Amino acid sequence: MQEFDIAVIGAGPGGYVAAIYGARQGAKVALIEKDKEGGTCLNRGCIPTKALIRTTEVYKTMQEARRYACSAENIDFDYARMVSRKDRIVTGLVRGVQSLLTNNGVTTFKGLGQFVDAHTIKIQQTDSQTQIRAKHIIAATGSQPTELPIPGAEESFVMGSEEALAMTELPKSLAIIGAGVIGMEFASMFARLGVEVTLLEYLDDVLALLDRDLTQDVERNLRMAGVKLHTGSQVTAMEKTAEGGALIHFKNVASGEPMPSIEAEKVLMAVGRRPFSKGLGAEEIGIELQARSGAIAVNDLMQTNIRHIYAIGDVTGGMMLAHVASHQAIVAVNNIMGREHKMDYKAVPNAIFTDPEIASVGLSEQEAHDNEIPIRVGRFPFAGNGKALALGNSRGFVKLIAHKKTNVLLGGAVVGPGATDLISEITLAVRHGLTADDVTDTIHAHPTLPEAIMEAAWDVGSGALHLAD
Repeated sequence: MQEFDIAVIGAGPGGYVAAIYGARQGAKVALIEKDKEGGTCLNRGCIPTKALIRTTEVYKTMQEARRYACSAENIDFDYARMVSRKDRIVTGLVRGVQSLLTNNGVTTFKGLGQFVDAHTIKIQQTDSQTQIRAKHIIAATGSQPTELPIPGAEESFVMGSEEALAMTELPKSLAIIGAGVIGMEFASMFARLGVEVTLLEYLDDVLALLDRDLTQDVERNLRMAGVKLHTGSQVTAMEKTAEGGALIHFKNVASGEPMPSIEAEKVLMAVGRRPFSKGLGAEEIGIELQARSGAIAVNDLMQTNIRHIYAIGDVTGGMMLAHVASHQAIVAVNNIMGREHKMDYKAVPNAIFTDPEIASVGLSEQEAHDNEIPIRVGRFPFAGNGKALALGNSRGFVKLIAHKKTNVLLGGAVVGPGATDLISEITLAVRHGLTADDVTDTIHAHPTLPEAIMEAAWDVGSGALHLAD
């Protein structure tokens, strides 16, 4: 039986980072994966979605060529080729991860990993079985789509995000259940391609965890693109039409009154994800799981109640973000190697690839008010930013949240061009307790989009320089 210093179960953005980092720290590392390296994020989530979204952005820009004093005729797209481009990007990245694992001396095993005891893992392949032992084990088994117990949810017209990404032909119409991050990104993407999209959301607002001012532009753009949006709505049943499509029945949540039923060719279930710990054997060896979700309980060192066993990523519940899983991997390995490192969630950026993009980090304005934290809010619209105007995309704004007494930046958000890239500067400021003055004292290149962050920092104090009172 092979023995290792660290064995990692799951090769997603948490697991493969843990394996590479552990090997670079001198540990003998095993990585177990039942499917492809990169996990859901790389193969069936973050990367393929963004590849398709980028193509739709190009298509939209071509349609708007006259805005840039250009002309184009017979503008069209080939969805099958869009999917092929997406697949090429994913394949290239998977091969890159495989090379990194090999070059760093990580031993990889294909199969389903399962605890036998606190130091032994059984790896089940199609026609064989292997066992290995490890001094330390990291569970990184990720998550799976949440399924709602709606009558008709088992019908062939219902799909999850993975099936939606695998389509090679676009449906004429699509109903999306859930207006969270996944639902909103898919709605933006498919609406750009001319699909008749209907969004159904149980809560009263889309992207309900964000401040309302951050979501208004996205909601307005969806409606302008023809998306039919029903918030405060609960789907009660779905049935197959004579043509093989879906007839969706729903009601108003507040009144309980039934609403007119909706027809769609396909239904996308986008109501979130839940930790995937089933079949791991964690509970059988005494690892503590959270009762309702099945998530593996961990402390801020990423340890389970069995101290040499760690868990990272979506399987721990909480913030189900690829970059959180990767950072948790670093924290776990550092602790395994004897360097105490605690996980800090104070400055975790959130990036949403809608139209326009939205990104946020740290304390929101609503959270500050709810917790009676005295704040100053600085804002600057991209309409006052030269680079945004040159790009032809000046919608949106930057918002910074600073403590009223100390001027320390507690959070911030960006809606508009490059939002998912710009949030990194704000994240760095929040992570290191910088003040708005620290940002304004930093020279920002001109003309660039980050100048809007500097202007919002000025607005926290004396007022933005390039904005009239």
